[in-house]
Order: sequence, then structure tokens, then C-alpha cells
Amino acid sequence: MWERLASELVAIIGQGGFDSLYSRSLHLAVVTFPWLAAGYPSQQAGSRFAGLQTSLEGRDFTEASEASIALLITFIDILVTLIGESLTTSILRAAWGDDALDIAVKDSDNE
Repeated sequence: MWERLASELVAIIGQGGFDSLYSRSLHLAVVTFPWLAAGYPSQQAGSRFAGLQTSLEGRDFTEASEASIALLITFIDILVTLIGESLTTSILRAAWGDDALDIAVKDSDNE
């Protein structure tokens, strides 16, 4: 999910722009889930989200799900603030399709 979103956004804002948004989102999520600190992006090709994956795998399903959802919602909220809801929705649809976007919006509404 993150790789597809990164692919769409990197094409628009570049790798540095994506990494900045992701790092800011992670920084905010770490306040609630300190163990996510290991999830900062790796500079090695093909392992951008290896730290996040390792952090999530080390937790039980419920805790990992809550942290993952919080991180994603934070990322989307920042993106909406910067570029607006319409453009954000278009990017999310391009990355995930309508079904995945509907799930993400539903999870966001439940927060």
C-alpha cells in the first residue's frame, strides 16, 4: 500500500518531497506509538519501508493495525492540508483504486 502511494507521489513531488511527508507523519505517529521510530525511511534502494515493516511485525495484530492506520491517516491529513482534498483523493485513487480508498476513508471517519 505504501509503495503504491509512494510511486504516485514521487512522480509528482519527487523522492525528497515524499520522504519529507512520510518522515513528518512518522514523527507525529511516534508520539502515540514510540516503537514506530524504527520505521524511518531507509536510504537503500528497494527498502524504503523496511523499518516500518520490521516495527509492525514486532507487534501484535491489533497494535500494529492501530499504528499503521494512525500513520496513514496522519500522512493523508498532511497531504490534504498541503494540496487539498480533491487532488489528494485523485492521487489516492490512482495509487489504490476506489475500493482501497473507500476503506481508507471509512477508517479515517472512525478515528
